[in-house]
Amino acid sequence: MICVTIQNRSFEEILNLLDHNVPAIQMAEIRLDRCPLDEDEISELFSSSDTPLIATCRVAGDGNGTWEEAEAKLQAAIEAGAAFIDVEIEAPKEMGKRLRRSCSEFGTRMIRSCHFFDGTPSLEVLQETAERCRKFGGEIIKIAVSAGSEDDANRVLSLYDEFDEGRLVAFAMGEAGRMSRLECLRLGSPFTYAALNSAEAAAPGQWPYSEMTEALYDGGFLPSDGVVLQMPASKSFAQRAIIAAALADRHSEPSCHPERSEGYTLSGYSPCGDSEAAKAVAVILSEAKDLSAARDLPSHIHVGESGLLTRLMIPIVAALQKTGKFANVVEITGEGTLLNRPLKGASEIMAQFGTILRPLGDQASGDIKVPLSVQGPLIPGKVDISGKEGSQLISGLLMALPLLEGDSVIHVHEPKSIPYMFITLDVLKKFGIRIGSEMEGDEEFMEAQDWGLCTGITFKIRGGQEYKPASFSIEGDWSAAANFLVAGAVFGKVQLKGLDTTSLQADISIMDILMDAGASLSQEEETGIITAQRAPLRCFDTDLGNCPDLFPIVSVLAAFCGGVSHILGFKRLASKESDRGKAILETLAKMWVKAYAEGDLLTVEGHSLESRILNGTLLKGGEYTSYHDHRMAMALTVASLGADGPIKIDDTACVAKSFPGFFDTWKQATARP
Repeated sequence: MICVTIQNRSFEEILNLLDHNVPAIQMAEIRLDRCPLDEDEISELFSSSDTPLIATCRVAGDGNGTWEEAEAKLQAAIEAGAAFIDVEIEAPKEMGKRLRRSCSEFGTRMIRSCHFFDGTPSLEVLQETAERCRKFGGEIIKIAVSAGSEDDANRVLSLYDEFDEGRLVAFAMGEAGRMSRLECLRLGSPFTYAALNSAEAAAPGQWPYSEMTEALYDGGFLPSDGVVLQMPASKSFAQRAIIAAALADRHSEPSCHPERSEGYTLSGYSPCGDSEAAKAVAVILSEAKDLSAARDLPSHIHVGESGLLTRLMIPIVAALQKTGKFANVVEITGEGTLLNRPLKGASEIMAQFGTILRPLGDQASGDIKVPLSVQGPLIPGKVDISGKEGSQLISGLLMALPLLEGDSVIHVHEPKSIPYMFITLDVLKKFGIRIGSEMEGDEEFMEAQDWGLCTGITFKIRGGQEYKPASFSIEGDWSAAANFLVAGAVFGKVQLKGLDTTSLQADISIMDILMDAGASLSQEEETGIITAQRAPLRCFDTDLGNCPDLFPIVSVLAAFCGGVSHILGFKRLASKESDRGKAILETLAKMWVKAYAEGDLLTVEGHSLESRILNGTLLKGGEYTSYHDHRMAMALTVASLGADGPIKIDDTACVAKSFPGFFDTWKQATARP
């Protein structure tokens, strides 16, 4: 990235530059020793700007003031949310310790820097200086020298041989070092410094920002000021709410205009293939309540391409067989990729409740698939089941068992996709169904309350309950939003609306992942609009065991984060719309991204966007397959922004499964004024 040095500017001038500079400023260093800002203005500046900011307050070298003044200003910036502070290695040791503690507390990254204004020392001195900066708290080490020759510049650049990508910013000042300010990005620097214009260079040889932007990006990627993008409804919530509404006394009609309907409404609904399939099933459920003749009982349900709807309906159908609302044997059929996706563990789990699943058609031996038949009835009881194959069938049981006369207890060991079970409970509560739950784990889980540390869940389900009509607002979809948030974090800036930052959706984890990777995220308090924009990205470790749908887009993110990222949960991917693990590995290999899987761990070697541009290692364009997987198609679309040529996707219609308007929204995001 390019960091613009801002000096000798007032508070109002700085705000104006950050908001209106052309080209838009990606990142800025605020020279607090040269800008006339008091501590209140520093606090407001660093708390109000979405642009990643470095707080620098020099005393040694080209700075001024005292160490006490510098510490007070840097402390104010840290507490206000500065992305980075730059502390000279000459600073008093105790001052450095205090600032390091504050950085740790407030999430600010510390740069320890050393400037050699009188020339370029020996490589040994440079190495010793860099090690000293690292030892005294430098998450990023900055070394700047005055170069009198090309050899001087090359000497400081040779430091990159000893550092992982993203840890070192080393370059040469002076005309002899001019190209080192660009070359450092090729070698792995997370950012370089530029001047606002040729008249405001902070040091000799510093490029004007517009000139460096043109040389590096050649027109840019995402526009810096685009429209605010509306995210679609969460199909995880929508499908559950639609089925719950159909089980209620009166039907709640999905509507985008709740003010135009009477009584019970599912507001915020937006159509997609899976949710429309749920609506069709809801019609059958509603009609079944009014049937009086046995010959008219429903004996067939079509679930489209939805794995969730399939697993919700298996126990619900069996429960309704018990109440005489469905035929004794019901066929469940589907279409598309669903027909190739095994329902692992479903037969064994349902057998514990007295329900028999049988394959239909010409199915090979192994786990049962759709089409299948369900022969109940569902019998209440106390069971212990494995959750390692996912949460969807468990959600179906949680929706079905309250309809029975007797009580039930489900203990889930090895739980996966835990947030989705609690989404089910949240929806059920809105429709009058109460289920108790108790999570289990060791002492670390009790302290952290982290889904990933949970070892078991017990659900206590009282029988004889009735679904009640309800008005329900369907929140925006974090799975869809993840694609746009990653696009903004890597390639520019996006603004999204319609999302709930207190959501139970597992894919809200994309926010934590992006923050761990160093992206700039913010939310407007009044409007709820979420902004993601570029910042220096670094490698990350994450566990997607509870949110496997994020794997495709998080893999793309990792490809543009300097260093080696590790992503747990890989084993969860085999039975998605595609063999998604295989699809990700094949796609990354074709893009020339180094990645491999060992057991449950996916490892991806990434490089910054700037490093890829300057090294000629942008992702490879060409013809790609989506594997008829909506999440792969969306991730490929985001990846295309960082490719060396167009990426052509064989099947883009598959996005209709979850987000039919994806490509229209993508056009809005990438359109230039």
